[in-house]
Amino acid sequence: MNAIAWGGGLWFFVCLVPICGLFYALYFFVSLPLRRQERVRLFLDLLETGLKQGHSFERTILSAADARDRSLGVRFHLLAAHLEGGMGLIQALDKVPHFLPPQIPAMLKAATETGVIGKILAACREQLNDGVAQVWKAQNYLALVALVVSPAWIFIFWVLTIFVFPKYLAIAADLQATSTGLLQLLERHKELLLSCQLTLLALFYFGVFLYVGGPRAMSWLDKIAPALADGLIFRLPWRRKRMQRNFSSMLAVLLDAGLPEAKAVGMAARCAANRNFQRRADGVAADLERGLKLTEAVKRLDDSGEFHWRLTNAAHGGGGFLSALSGWHDALEAKAFQEEQAVAQLITTALVFLNGLLVGILAVAVFQILIAVIDAGVLW
Repeated sequence: MNAIAWGGGLWFFVCLVPICGLFYALYFFVSLPLRRQERVRLFLDLLETGLKQGHSFERTILSAADARDRSLGVRFHLLAAHLEGGMGLIQALDKVPHFLPPQIPAMLKAATETGVIGKILAACREQLNDGVAQVWKAQNYLALVALVVSPAWIFIFWVLTIFVFPKYLAIAADLQATSTGLLQLLERHKELLLSCQLTLLALFYFGVFLYVGGPRAMSWLDKIAPALADGLIFRLPWRRKRMQRNFSSMLAVLLDAGLPEAKAVGMAARCAANRNFQRRADGVAADLERGLKLTEAVKRLDDSGEFHWRLTNAAHGGGGFLSALSGWHDALEAKAFQEEQAVAQLITTALVFLNGLLVGILAVAVFQILIAVIDAGVLW
């Protein structure tokens, strides 16, 4: 009985605990975007509640910090410490750069400068769906871990090409067997195949680093290669659509508040948090200063031309820019989600297909040489 109990306990600690730890780690890392999204939502709810009660942002944050609530994380209390030291909200957010996505501080800065706080907080909430898209994409990429970019598969292929295939070829050469061309081809190009697999593995884990790191990882990449980071993000169509959504929603709020068009464009462009988009917005502001209409100048920001006619219709409507453009903002988010998931599915399918093709080639090569060896042995 004691032996059975000791065996069960040993099985529990050796097998069950590591498996449970693996599943928890998987849950922890996959759900990171949702937890970041929840932190932003709680923070915006806190600011909005304080605003309704007539309190300033700084006083609201300090009151919440005094309650010792841990739901907003350590960085929230670090933010409160900077506020308690006499800093304003925007200065304190600069001191805690990884507490919120970079778009949110830019929007809050616009809110404090213009006084249109309530509507800008509503515009901030439009970003709360971005984490869901990231989690859906991560679920597709889990298949790549098991089927394509697993280090175990690379190790197995390395063992086959270094130790197993040469033995097969040596046996076939001793028996003067023919029809070994496919295996010889794999043997000749094993370095290229291993390099391709290692490259895929490196790219995958670089993506994991960006996924897990979130805004902090992007800020590190921005410090190392700012042009590369902003250029890469701007060229992703779904990220560019979300930049257009953030810019359009902020521009609509600022125009409804009566700000000059050039100033509204500049402030709204900062909320995209991308230098490439900012440069295009600077061109829009320059066109406005030369006398060009806003509806024509914004063509620089949207290659499809949809923003031009959407803004034209909003300018002729009587309900304000924000209400007129809200439908387009929802459409941009839906298109961005669709494109992001389509690319994730395409990458997963293509890599799984290529992996299956390689496995099939290995199987055919092995059976080909086995048949050749058997035929040579019979004739011999």
